[in-house]
Amino acid sequence: MSLRHQPVMGRRTVLKGLSLSALGLGGVLTGCGIPAAKQSAGSCVSTDESATQKLLNFSNWPSYMDEADEKVNGQTVLPTLNDFQRQSGIKVTYTTDVNDNAEFYAKVRDQLGSCQSTGRDIFVLTDWMAARMISLGWIQKLDHAKIPNVDQQLLKQLRAPSWDPNRDHSAPWQSGLTGIAYNEKVTKEVRSFEELVTRQDLKGRITLLSEMPDTMSFMLRLTGADPSKFNDAEWSRALERLQDIVATGQVRRFTGNDYVQDLNAGNIAACEAWSGDVIAMQADNDAIKFVVPEEGLNLWSDNMLVPNKASHKANAEALMNYYYEPEVAATLAAWVNYICPVAGARKAMEQIDPELVDSPLIFPDEEMLAKTSAFMPLDTKKAALYEADFNLAIGG
Repeated sequence: MSLRHQPVMGRRTVLKGLSLSALGLGGVLTGCGIPAAKQSAGSCVSTDESATQKLLNFSNWPSYMDEADEKVNGQTVLPTLNDFQRQSGIKVTYTTDVNDNAEFYAKVRDQLGSCQSTGRDIFVLTDWMAARMISLGWIQKLDHAKIPNVDQQLLKQLRAPSWDPNRDHSAPWQSGLTGIAYNEKVTKEVRSFEELVTRQDLKGRITLLSEMPDTMSFMLRLTGADPSKFNDAEWSRALERLQDIVATGQVRRFTGNDYVQDLNAGNIAACEAWSGDVIAMQADNDAIKFVVPEEGLNLWSDNMLVPNKASHKANAEALMNYYYEPEVAATLAAWVNYICPVAGARKAMEQIDPELVDSPLIFPDEEMLAKTSAFMPLDTKKAALYEADFNLAIGG
């Protein structure tokens, strides 16, 4: 198995079975009994030392950077990141310490809430957590003059999320789709989410995701609501539908990426799945199929953010701009197997890995993207309440 086809583990998981305080959800009490504190550019002033310090501290998820096939002196080689350092003269300290959105929030909330440095200049978080931090005033505004490639190359479908409509605070690192996967050796095609959660031949043979925005987006669709804009009553109906499904025994369990092993082995027949995982599985198992559910798809991004008190904001913007060069973006996408947010990368992929040029899970067409929606951003209080509802419903 080549490195670019190894399943990406841990990047999209959510901690289950923990108390709300352990999860670090905003709007609940922290260890000191103080709610998450809002900041602003005026109340928390950051000083950029990029002009004199060619340094950058970058926190990312595991297996989210292209790697060379062979190590050098026992060290993993990161080709595109090494090229950035050579071209820019900026020394990057790269750390894969973002294992979970809520867990990472818990790591940094006290510093960001009190206008202190996290020791990081840039980190990568999923839409819903990026939205939360931006709403709390913890993320610096980007200088668009320093990220022209982002402004020119960002896919139009990702340009204006409701929580950052002008992309003043964020730039997608990679994006992905949440849909259905099934193993055709053990079941017939599963065409809709309704089928997934009701078909008798699938009873006890499916898994759903433990990440609340993904699974509840489909529950909202099943009950006639729009996951990108819903109210408390619609949420309650969707939650009740999920509880009813759980009560029937249809769902074997709620998972992170660990559904991959069970689906590959045929231990489950079908599941809610992330697109990058499916590409990875298909490299070695052509029985694994990805389905665009009749109800639609979830579209999400993991976003680059510059936190308050970061000392090297311009260096972070230089890195953002570099990864929006089409050739660089294609190289990265060929390894991580998620949707490339860079418009020109598909043309560049013709030279880098022609087999991936027509992959709809890396370069989805307009028809597929038209079927996508994103989960509505939540304020910190509502996020805590909804997470609590969801964890109770799934038995977490």
